[in-house]
Amino acid sequence: MQVNNYNREVNLLDIVNRGRIMPKAGDTGKPAKNSFSQELVKATQINISKHARERLHSRGIELSDTKMAELSAAIDKAAGKGSRETLILDESAAYVVSIPNRTIITAFGRENLREGVITAIDSAIVL
Repeated sequence: MQVNNYNREVNLLDIVNRGRIMPKAGDTGKPAKNSFSQELVKATQINISKHARERLHSRGIELSDTKMAELSAAIDKAAGKGSRETLILDESAAYVVSIPNRTIITAFGRENLREGVITAIDSAIVL
């Protein structure tokens, strides 16, 4: 039995950015089913619900790559504490996130926090 390509250098940024390892000569260019790179991308991905997309757009909230990385780290932290629904606050916006699904459920500007009550959360993280 011959084992190929298991002792080669891997650039994790290529895995995350492209969802696969860069091909070597002779590679078909197709990622392997259930490959490590696919699992890594899936584990670090943040989903945004349709409702949240509408709220982000209507409230003028933009999610930069840096902001997505901060949200991902906050989700990881909340998951480590056993949270299920978390309010994540940053300097300009607030996000309600389903931790097990890694999904932003809704988003609103900080000014909207003064208007009401946030329900159905079990934790909060301030960035």
